[in-house]
Amino acid sequence: MVFIDVDGVLIPLRSRPAGASGRHRGNAGNGPDCAGNPLLDRLAPDDGRGLLALPGELVWASTWMAEANEVVAPRLGLPILPMVDWIDDDRQPPSGVHWKTASLVRWAAGRPFVWLDDEITDGDRRWVAAHYPHPALLHRVDPHLGLTDTDLTAVRQWLDHRDGAA
Repeated sequence: MVFIDVDGVLIPLRSRPAGASGRHRGNAGNGPDCAGNPLLDRLAPDDGRGLLALPGELVWASTWMAEANEVVAPRLGLPILPMVDWIDDDRQPPSGVHWKTASLVRWAAGRPFVWLDDEITDGDRRWVAAHYPHPALLHRVDPHLGLTDTDLTAVRQWLDHRDGAA
């Protein structure tokens, strides 16, 4: 299972330069104001192809919720994906642990998973290691660059190693 955040991962904080790392920025929609969000132009169709090439189920792990399927997925050539239902309670996560972490562990339900997010910290990694006895790769994406070929290679290597070990 591969959990995917949108902001900072698929929509980087900075515009992607044309041709950077063999990837292209491209026009992801019908102009910069499509769906009212000028940042959608930062989506790169190559990201969709790269994600689809990964073994495993892709799952949205974003506050975009249904809009990830309605707005982001079509621009990346992705099918409609399941999305994480976030835990709705007033408890605060432990210090240094992202508010998404416990929900992702619950959603994974004992299955190996990858989490692609720009806000992952060592605190999240320690919490998952202590509370989830199954394989998990928490991969931080640089929010200024967004998802890169290097990120996808690291994920693929981890997933291939998991498949080879099984």
